Amino acid sequence: MIIALLLVGAAIVISLILLVLSGQYDKIVGSSPFAEKADNGIDEWEREEMDGIDDGRPPLDVQLLTPNKYSRPQIALKEINGIVIHYTANPGATAQGNHDYFEKLKDTGEAFASSHFVIGLEGEIIQCIPSTEISYASNDRNVDTLSIECCHPDESGKFNDATYQSLVELTAWLCRHFEISPDNIIRHYDVTGKICPKYFVEHEDEWENFLNEVREAI
Repeated sequence: MIIALLLVGAAIVISLILLVLSGQYDKIVGSSPFAEKADNGIDEWEREEMDGIDDGRPPLDVQLLTPNKYSRPQIALKEINGIVIHYTANPGATAQGNHDYFEKLKDTGEAFASSHFVIGLEGEIIQCIPSTEISYASNDRNVDTLSIECCHPDESGKFNDATYQSLVELTAWLCRHFEISPDNIIRHYDVTGKICPKYFVEHEDEWENFLNEVREAI
């Protein structure tokens, strides 16, 4: 019996290792369980604020999620090569409501999901994940991007003026702060083909206008 249990355990470990090596584990949960854990300290810009440095950051309501394997696994984001824009696909939902959903995943375990930032219907910005850690938002690009989730008032997926303006300001600031080219601002759609953010997928001209406004704001 003991030998049989040992053999089963060894088989499970070998299977996990093969999944990680083949890249399949990343596709299932978004990152490897063997990845280096992130520093649990405060974000770089919070340190700069303490030092009196102002680089034009828009107001952030920092409500970091409780560390847990479903929404904040604390896996280090070792490089930032882009920004991925999302929409909630839940008309009328608030930034706080989306944050709270991500937070509750630690208890429900119903999904692997989160975002670095959520922008609300009044333009408020909640930060859920430090920029030093991955979020579970952008599938294969979790490992090298920051994610921005945006609320919208109706089924069209179009952001209202307050949400849109905060999105432009936040995206431009992140580009400046992390030296990200606007060419590396993408939609969730560009990663997986998912219709997200819906309005920017269905209206390519509006997506290009958004990118141009970010370029001007940088």
